[in-house]
Amino acid sequence: MLPRTPRPGPRPRVSVIVPARDAMPTLTRALTSAMEQTIGIARLEIIAIDAGSTDGTAEELDRLAADCPALKVVHQEPGGGPGRPRNTGLDLARGDYVFFLDADGHLGPDALRRMVAMADQNGTDVVLGKMASPTGRGVPRAVFRHNQLRTDVLGSHAYSTLAPWKLFRRSLIERFQLRFPEHCRADEEQPFTAAAYLNASGISVVADYDCYRLARHEARQNPTRRGLTDRIDAIRLLFQTAARYTQPGPRRDHVMRRHIRRELCGALRALPREDETEARTRFFPELRRWATDHCSDTLFRTLTAPERLMVHLLRTGRFDDLLSVIRTAKEDARRGRLVEKGRVYWLHPFFRDPAAEVPDDCFDVTDRLPVRHHLTGAAWYGGSTLRVRGRAEVTGLDAGPEDHTELILRHREAQDELCVPVSAADSEVEGEFEADVDIATANGGAPLRPGVWDVYLDVRAEGVSRTIRFGNRHDEGLDIGTARRVVTAGPGLRARVTPYFTTPYGNLSLDIGPAPRGAPCEVTEALWHPSDKGTLVVAGRLLPPGSPPRDQVLRLRAEHTDGRVLDHPVRYAAGHPAGAFTARLPVRDLGRGRWTVTLALVGHGDGPPCAAPVPPPERLPGTRWLRRGRPYYAKPLTGRGAATLELRIAPVRLLAAVRNRLGRRTP
Repeated sequence: MLPRTPRPGPRPRVSVIVPARDAMPTLTRALTSAMEQTIGIARLEIIAIDAGSTDGTAEELDRLAADCPALKVVHQEPGGGPGRPRNTGLDLARGDYVFFLDADGHLGPDALRRMVAMADQNGTDVVLGKMASPTGRGVPRAVFRHNQLRTDVLGSHAYSTLAPWKLFRRSLIERFQLRFPEHCRADEEQPFTAAAYLNASGISVVADYDCYRLARHEARQNPTRRGLTDRIDAIRLLFQTAARYTQPGPRRDHVMRRHIRRELCGALRALPREDETEARTRFFPELRRWATDHCSDTLFRTLTAPERLMVHLLRTGRFDDLLSVIRTAKEDARRGRLVEKGRVYWLHPFFRDPAAEVPDDCFDVTDRLPVRHHLTGAAWYGGSTLRVRGRAEVTGLDAGPEDHTELILRHREAQDELCVPVSAADSEVEGEFEADVDIATANGGAPLRPGVWDVYLDVRAEGVSRTIRFGNRHDEGLDIGTARRVVTAGPGLRARVTPYFTTPYGNLSLDIGPAPRGAPCEVTEALWHPSDKGTLVVAGRLLPPGSPPRDQVLRLRAEHTDGRVLDHPVRYAAGHPAGAFTARLPVRDLGRGRWTVTLALVGHGDGPPCAAPVPPPERLPGTRWLRRGRPYYAKPLTGRGAATLELRIAPVRLLAAVRNRLGRRTP
């Protein structure tokens, strides 16, 4: 039974689709979490589909719908697979966005508001909200390390999670006519999500709030134990979807690698649990076809040695050998290694067995050897030399006197590669090294060219070389931003050097660009005072580094749009190292309106002061304080391409604040 035709009215922002079959007692909590969203019930429609329940689910849905006009209930006959109820919801949905909520999960109160805001602000088609599991069920973690405003399947770990509990722009779904396959017995949501990812104009990630909380039924907590009969249709569709929406090349290999490793190799490991005749005649030929059609040679080389061995035996049609390898996998994983001519090989029984006829490449584990590495510091030594300190070793191999570690710089655009020797550090930490990167001479005696240089380590042991990205493991509290500096890179040449950790992997890189012309200083940090939220603290250093000029005074300046100017003094660090300073701007004392924040070097003459912008910090939030008993706020103005921090100061409109807090703003 379909719901009555909806009354005319504004389009809801989100259609929450809830498939439910025998979903008591968790169903009530799931629907309540949707009804109580801070975005406001007026901006939602909730479509619940009962697929022939017999445990009271249908009656509970009708009871809740009687008190909530936004809840629409559909009663349909069972059948058509798990995808059918979701498709029914999609056919009825009117919202700008769609969110699929399972009856045994629930939303965090502010989840939909945050995800909709992320999609609206960044123009993205899919938003991943952080998942949590109070029952201990495994949830994705890598993709939720930090917020990502706009990314894709190549620039994030998003493709590692193909569950449907995400926010999808409905126009994307309708443009590509995306629906859930109704003939699959399980995992029917994965081809749908994969297709949405691969066609999305962008993907966002909300990682600082638990948006979706899983509380799965005990009987459904271990899907990996399902037989291939239940999984094969969905796996087939995954490969077809990835092939349809990608072209041969790096992007396809990136996507297919997930399916080769998880779906194909997972199915291979399940073969011994199937009936041998069915495994040989039904499953094996199809798995072999997938390995032949979708695992390129480039992708094959990125697999682990056990995966390469299985895929090789699959490609060559060796069913019995494949089953033998799978059955003894745990025992064989503990076998030793052979170091030979700079390569390391896994001593599997098939390795160099004439009867097995398996290439050595299937056993090469050199590129998989773990390297323990740690960045302990990066600081300036002398005028233009950045000293990088750390530790590194290849696990399981011993470094000899001929094995020398090198620090490698690779230019991201020009593909230049430079090697910087390392030496033992004068440190109490055993094995710590240091490498001096002289910005003025590192490029064969010439300055480093402008652009981004990624930092690698070439670590050697027993003649084996392992090159790895460096920096993502570092001392807790290491603030690499304090090493940002303008240096002399040659006669009459100055460069701005900014060490930073990349997103999302946190590796060390150097951004080298031209020094700002005419600016008296550079800003290294701007934040609200920890104990006085009405005071902005700005830190920086003079340009060029050194002591402050005798005939000029540096001031932190706030300038109103009406021309008012207020200057505040700066304080130099003890001894003036590199001219480091801090300044405080009492924003609480500024009048309402827009204020631009700069640093001005004021001289004793009549000429205009030399000014440096205070860049808008990426994560500077707004702040509030009380003035004569009335709340005021200061909000950084962003998204307008401005190079200088601009603050809007005004009294808080209490009624609007309450409405915003309760999520009851008029749509």
